[in-house]
Order: sequence, then C-alpha cells, then structure tokens
Amino acid sequence: MSPLMALCSNRDGSHQAGSWTGTRPFLTADWRRLVLLNYEVDAGLLAKYLPSGVELDFWERRTYVSLVGFLFLNTRVRNCRIPFHRDFEEVNLRFYVRRGDRRGVVFIREIVPRRAVAWIANAVYGENYIRLPMRHQIGAEGLDYSWRHGGLWHHLIAEKLGPMRSLVPGSHEEFIAEHYWGYARRSTNTTDEYRVDHPSWSVQTSAAARFEGSVTGLYPREFGFIGERPPDTGFVADGSAVAVFVSRRI
Repeated sequence: MSPLMALCSNRDGSHQAGSWTGTRPFLTADWRRLVLLNYEVDAGLLAKYLPSGVELDFWERRTYVSLVGFLFLNTRVRNCRIPFHRDFEEVNLRFYVRRGDRRGVVFIREIVPRRAVAWIANAVYGENYIRLPMRHQIGAEGLDYSWRHGGLWHHLIAEKLGPMRSLVPGSHEEFIAEHYWGYARRSTNTTDEYRVDHPSWSVQTSAAARFEGSVTGLYPREFGFIGERPPDTGFVADGSAVAVFVSRRI
C-alpha cells in the first residue's frame, strides 16, 4: 500500500477499502481548463490497444485520438485530502470506445507530476501513468500545459480562443467531450470498467491549437504523427467537478 492509500484508509474506519463500492466515488476533484487536440486516425492503428469487451467509437465514420491537458484541482481520494497532492497538471493521450450504450475512453499514456498519484491510478485502475516534471500557464491569450521528457520541455498549447458556448448535440466537440466511462486492459481477456460523472461542459474553439515538441520515447512509435502534423481540431473545455467511481472487472 502506498503512503497515500495508507493515510486515507487510517483516518476513519468508514473509509476502509472494503467499504468503497461502485456506487460511491473513489476519487473526486475539479477538472478545469481542458485543452483537447484531436487527430483523425485509421481505425486499424488502434485495434491492438482495444481492451476485451469494447469496440471503437466513431464520429461520422471517423476515429480519433486526443491529446488532452488540464488542471486536476481539489483532489480527494476516498473523501480524504492529501497534502501536496491536491492540485496538479495532467496530460493524457486517449481514444474513444463504446460498450453497448456506454461511451468511454481508453488511455494510451497519462502524465502527472506526482509519483503517488501515478502509483494509485496504475494500481487501482490499471492505467498507464508516469511521473514527469510538469508546469502550466493560463492567461487571457491562451493555455500551455508542458512536461519535461528527454531533457526538453514539450508543450500542449491552445491560443486565439473563441467565445465560450454550450455543446451542440451531435457535434464533434460533444463526441470528444462526452464519454463517461473508462476502460483499461488487465489481461488479454479481462478489462476494468469505471464510471466518471460530470455535467456537460462549455467549450471554446481554438484557432491556434498545437503540440510543440517530440513524443519519441513517450508514446508507441505509431503515435509519432502527433509531433509531425497539426491536429485536425482543437478546442478548450471549461471543466467542472468530477467523480470517479471504483472500477469493476468485465
């Protein structure tokens, strides 16, 4: 057990691991100021990353991967605040799947600046987190989430933002933003499924959304296009409070 898990488990008997079920959030936080860079890809590129029991989700017969950066704020694990682990950045690379009427995401890789956060996510949810130095800049001109890898800083940027607006049903932005389940491969034939609750977000288009840097050594070779061509679309979501529930095996 990590120090984080031990701290939360020992504060209150009601917070013991056995008392936390799929009907109670394991983690709550605010996800704010999300930058989403979206790349259309051939469905065949993602086939080997599909966990058992899910299928690719399409928007207008197109398949996407997204590079997403955001602020993780006011984080609680089992309703417990953890010193020095409440507020931090995250950048993830994900694609879109469905299981029946449940629309979800699969993560290729997630980056956070806190080692214990990466440990918990990998152990509890079977995800692919790593810890790297990170920083961010948010201002009237735009947003920049960056991480240090291979001795260099790499940047996820959104500038020239349009007005904030509600999601339009059936739109590309709604497809990207409104997936409320996560899926992680545990073995060839087993998958973990977990629910993520949040209200619908408002979004801003970005006329200058881009990645600056290299993904060599960070993502599998077939995702090298992220460092070689601009995204097909890019926008910013305002974010909200979220609740992430305990996973279950399917």
